[in-house]
Amino acid sequence: MATRGVLYVHSAPRALCPHIEWAVAGILGVRASLDWVRQPASPGTWRAELSWQGQIGTASKMASALRGWDLLRYEVTSEPCPTAEGERYSSTPALGIFHAVTGIHGDILIPEDRLRAAMARAGRGESVLEREVEGLLGKPWDDELEPFRHAGEGAPVRWLHQVV
Repeated sequence: MATRGVLYVHSAPRALCPHIEWAVAGILGVRASLDWVRQPASPGTWRAELSWQGQIGTASKMASALRGWDLLRYEVTSEPCPTAEGERYSSTPALGIFHAVTGIHGDILIPEDRLRAAMARAGRGESVLEREVEGLLGKPWDDELEPFRHAGEGAPVRWLHQVV
């Protein structure tokens, strides 16, 4: 079963750009030549977007391949399909990687055991519970990535399809 998604590289040092392309090409099985543009939200870095189509699990493979490059800000999404929920991975140098399962409308789906654990950690303090739920929803990552998202509006997007 196939799905599709988008890789958003919000900011990367120029030296990492070819390595990102090689990593993505290795996962998709096709040459990946991204259209890199300067990232005005972080001078000296570059950004690119890539729409992809591939097998279920492609988003997690991309996130794993890019994980550990400490100077990289990125997001990888995959759409839900008949046999799998969607996914969203967000990564920043300061926060590391965040993963969430997404539903058909893009909402983050939080399993009840994670909500119960958040409530247990929070005890009775409402502000603590709020921080716990914000963490489950990826709010710290959204807060950090938002200026980079807006800086990339109007950037070119290229579709790549995974060879099966």
